[in-house]
Amino acid sequence: MSIKHNQSLSSLILAGGKSSRMGEDKALISVGGMPLLQLVCSVASSCTDNVYVVTPWPERYEQLVLPRCQFIRELRLSPSSSHGPLVGFAQGLAQVQTDWVLLLACDLPRLRVEVLQGWASELNSVPDEAIATLVHNTKGWEPLCGFYRRRCLPQLLDFVNQGGRSFQQWLNQHPIQVLSLPASEMLFNCNTPEDLALLK
Repeated sequence: MSIKHNQSLSSLILAGGKSSRMGEDKALISVGGMPLLQLVCSVASSCTDNVYVVTPWPERYEQLVLPRCQFIRELRLSPSSSHGPLVGFAQGLAQVQTDWVLLLACDLPRLRVEVLQGWASELNSVPDEAIATLVHNTKGWEPLCGFYRRRCLPQLLDFVNQGGRSFQQWLNQHPIQVLSLPASEMLFNCNTPEDLALLK
């Protein structure tokens, strides 16, 4: 069975950030002639059949070519503030039916399909107690490019409902399987105009 048609895996792409450091919506910035969100969606759809984009503003991205992608509207918990990626992830995870979810940020221009597919092919050997399989580095976990078990949703909702907003704090409470990263530049995320200049 190819990873492409792995029925126990779907993708969630987070596109709900304010892009304040970039000064414009990162998801719409063109890299190599393609908007970032479209680029990440195409990578995700090479790995899973079902791809969901979690965003407070689906209308903003409706004109993009996103085959097989569905939108999940992210709901703000309070009108005055954005609540960060953990809450967007929880809202997306609640809508997904597969055992595993590939979570990606929308600002990862150097993702490599073959690396993600390689990681996905190892999901069957992840220990039962691990809620996720992620890259770990000196700053902690890389939460926005990795795989999560859908069954971690109750613990995630408990954490969020108690006011938790930090991915690192939540992940540090649970067993995680470490992924080996063959190419560190794959997790380069495009946050600022300087980052964008590096890409070009």
